[in-house]
Amino acid sequence: MKRIIGLIAAAIISSTTFSLSAEAQSAGVRAVQGWEAVGRLNIAGRNMCTGSLIAPNLVLTAAHCLYNPQTGQAVNPRSIKFEAGLNGRRAKASRRVVKAVVHPGYRHNWSSRSEAGSDIAVLRLDRPIAGSQIRPFVLAAAPTPGDSVDVLSYTVNQATRPAREQGCRILSTRSETLVTSCRVEYGASGSPVLQMRKGGAPLLVSVISAKAQIGRKRVSLATTFDGSLRSLMRRAG
Repeated sequence: MKRIIGLIAAAIISSTTFSLSAEAQSAGVRAVQGWEAVGRLNIAGRNMCTGSLIAPNLVLTAAHCLYNPQTGQAVNPRSIKFEAGLNGRRAKASRRVVKAVVHPGYRHNWSSRSEAGSDIAVLRLDRPIAGSQIRPFVLAAAPTPGDSVDVLSYTVNQATRPAREQGCRILSTRSETLVTSCRVEYGASGSPVLQMRKGGAPLLVSVISAKAQIGRKRVSLATTFDGSLRSLMRRAG
């Protein structure tokens, strides 16, 4: 991962300060109906990231979202609220986080950059969200270069409505890190990278970690899932 950052000068998408009263408008909201497993992570009422429901009581996000972007200190998981399917002023379901488990290889370095290859964490909710209300995403293997993916995220510019970027391409893969053509913004940390299936629900194949540049081209870095993810889920659940 360090070699990747050296090549493309990545900038971490830190959990971002936002206004809870902001009411950003989005022409693409209709395009994301039915994707309520994606939600905003409201971190202590001051910062935000994006997360995805992967089990009735578990949410997947980026590990660096669990650290204060100003001080680098770990945040109390109980200060985090998951607002699933937030679209305007209402969420499809809202739950408090009671536990967070970070990838064992992740080491937070807030003064420079995180390690995107291990930048994932699993959060346990205080109460499960019923499958009849929201269906969790299905996890799948990482895509390969050339594959098409979508990203659905909440950002500092669209803090209350999800933004969908369609038809991004996987540009390269290195170890547990993908480089994609998606042009994500601040707040998109932890957003799901999704592969579409004809006639089926999208598959969650990666998690957005950072935005970066290759020359003048804006790209993003995403973390794939190694064997530790199932272990994280067991430890969180």
